[in-house]
Amino acid sequence: MERNIKAIIQDMTLEEKAGMCSGKDFWRLKSIERLGIPEVMVSDGPHGMRKQAEQGDHLGINDSIEAVCFPTACATACSFDRDLLKEMGTAIGNECQAENLSVILGPAVNIKRSPLCGRNFEYFSEDPYLAGQMASAHIQGVQSQGIGTSLKHFAANNQEYRRMTCSSEVSEQALREIYLAAFETPVKEAQPKTVMCSYNKINGTFASEDPWLLTKVLRDEWGFEGYVVSDWGAVNDRVEALKAGLELEMPASNGTNDKKIVEAVKNGTLSEDVLDRAVERILRVIFDYVDHKKEAIWDKDEDHKLAQRIEEESAILLKNDGILPICPEKKAALIGLFAEKPRFQGGGSSHINSYKVSSAVKEASAFANVVYAQGYDIKEDKIDEQLLQEAVEAARQSEYAIVFAGLPDSFESEGYDRSHMRLPNCQNHLIEEIIKVQPNTVVVLHNGSPVEMPWADQVRGILEMYLGGQAVGAAAVNLLYGKANPCGKLAETIPYHLEDNPSYLNFPGDGKKVFYQEGIYVGYRYYDKKKMPVRYPFGYGLSYTTFEYKDLKLDKESMKDTDKLIVSVTVKNTGDRAGKEIVELYVSSPNQAVRPVRELKNFAKVLLQPGEEKEITMELEKRSFAEYNEELHDWYVPSGTYTVSIGRSSREMELEACVQIESTTVLPITINANTTVGDLMRNPKTAEFIMTQMKKIQEVLGGEEKEESDVAKEAVSDEMNQAMMDSMPLRALRSFNGLDNEALEELVKQLKEIQ
Repeated sequence: MERNIKAIIQDMTLEEKAGMCSGKDFWRLKSIERLGIPEVMVSDGPHGMRKQAEQGDHLGINDSIEAVCFPTACATACSFDRDLLKEMGTAIGNECQAENLSVILGPAVNIKRSPLCGRNFEYFSEDPYLAGQMASAHIQGVQSQGIGTSLKHFAANNQEYRRMTCSSEVSEQALREIYLAAFETPVKEAQPKTVMCSYNKINGTFASEDPWLLTKVLRDEWGFEGYVVSDWGAVNDRVEALKAGLELEMPASNGTNDKKIVEAVKNGTLSEDVLDRAVERILRVIFDYVDHKKEAIWDKDEDHKLAQRIEEESAILLKNDGILPICPEKKAALIGLFAEKPRFQGGGSSHINSYKVSSAVKEASAFANVVYAQGYDIKEDKIDEQLLQEAVEAARQSEYAIVFAGLPDSFESEGYDRSHMRLPNCQNHLIEEIIKVQPNTVVVLHNGSPVEMPWADQVRGILEMYLGGQAVGAAAVNLLYGKANPCGKLAETIPYHLEDNPSYLNFPGDGKKVFYQEGIYVGYRYYDKKKMPVRYPFGYGLSYTTFEYKDLKLDKESMKDTDKLIVSVTVKNTGDRAGKEIVELYVSSPNQAVRPVRELKNFAKVLLQPGEEKEITMELEKRSFAEYNEELHDWYVPSGTYTVSIGRSSREMELEACVQIESTTVLPITINANTTVGDLMRNPKTAEFIMTQMKKIQEVLGGEEKEESDVAKEAVSDEMNQAMMDSMPLRALRSFNGLDNEALEELVKQLKEIQ
């Protein structure tokens, strides 16, 4: 329907315009009936719909309607499957249409800087490329149904401790390469209808009132077209936030901040044009929803089946010492409360009121020879001797023991961070006791983020389900018994110990500031650079079949940084059952002194029948090779030889090929008496000129041409000369080349003219 939104805004009073910039209540935006502006509702997500009743709240204290809880982001990211995330988003969008919701609040793409962050279960990955790709697909799916999404939490919101006031102190390079990159891709590729700003400060400025973040980067650079909404209660100064680019404050402020906006316009401290622009952005999203409103059939049972399939494709088989899949005729003891009542989602604002939940015990009992023993309780971390002995006896009398372990709700939730990376002591003790009587032990994990596994070398199998949604019980059983073939891979590294994590000494800060001292070395970028042993690396995951890689090809041997590179590789299923393989493509920079060993830059997931092979094609472009340069304040590809690798994880490369890239950007160089010879030699504009000066320096250092003694060669080697030359500032020419101050000033002047 055609509307003149600008005309509608002209017909609004100043008070009405200010009122449109905050919610009516917790979940609804205001209506203006006389102008045809309807009341619309938003709802928490991101892995399902949490539509609350009239008395809504942000953290889920009050009940919401019954809905389908899909696997959380910590699980779905491990699918490495764009199509699957789009399918899930489409289903959620359809549910929102059926329930008259205009925007669902998600996905969440904050980087997993530390395994302790209480909200990690809502976030995709430690890797920004993977997180961005998963988010883009999710957004495209939801918005294909005429429903808006809210990409969150923008930005550098990587902890719960003092999240509403703490300042994330992070370098421009790390911010761009790691923390903003996960937002950039979905904004550019999927155009979410809204972006939700985070609570925290970034380098001392609240995200809610940072014009650099909300306008310069988000809109001017990335081309965002929707509106920015605050996280619930994130607004510090309403007028400054509006100026910075935050259009909608949620929830309602009881009119207090609306009055501040009106007063600011009247006293001239806020331009009414800024207010009009904000209202226009909000109205465009509202009317887009209205124009795409349609009848929707919400089949909860079909969505439950989809949730199960998504989890089956997301779970990761971490260890299989020939024990899986299990034969259903053989007696297996299912041990642990989570086998009967699984933990399948996290606590807080994303908590779904699931209309049904599948139990592994019930699902397995339908076709397999199983017994059940509770083993532990989750009310408190305390060993219950009776439950323990019942579990040990059940394991002793069975051919297999399958222990369902994980983190209770009290261990991880929105609102607070974890204090350690351990499972409850009672569960670790249970596993240790089971191992003593049953060598055929498998552990199934339900957790939102990594846990330490002191028993990993002693059990024969480990299946990581993460928080797998309401159908996790059925999915786990299908994977354990071979009805489904595991095909997920880790979207984050699992270290041996919490202390191994790169943020360990700087998390969560002192409450006022948290310093991101590790810079770009987050997750596998750090562990791989340090060559540090980890329990399981990023990108790792097993299957019940095997795959072979061959014929890696690049469509060119050399290119400019503005060209695209086509990479192809053939994958073959060399096993005896159908399975899906995730092909991971990594790129290594030529400048290994200051760059990660390799970084994920593309991936593909392929289904192969036994003996089948397929050629997979992926594309790399400038950003695949670029690093963020703080001098340019832009992306830059240094000239050199780049390595393109195909791997099974960040640690296991199968095939490699090289491409020579020529940069089309010349880095600026500040020329003064302290500019080094090496920098001038690397700059195309100054290299030839400084070469003549360098020859004179070498003559002075080398003296007359004559055969050097062995002692002289040891004292001043060619390598030493080269290193000295590279780091020598121009002012040193006074000493080594006899330049006086006047001559040095003239040299600097000439170099500046060339530059």
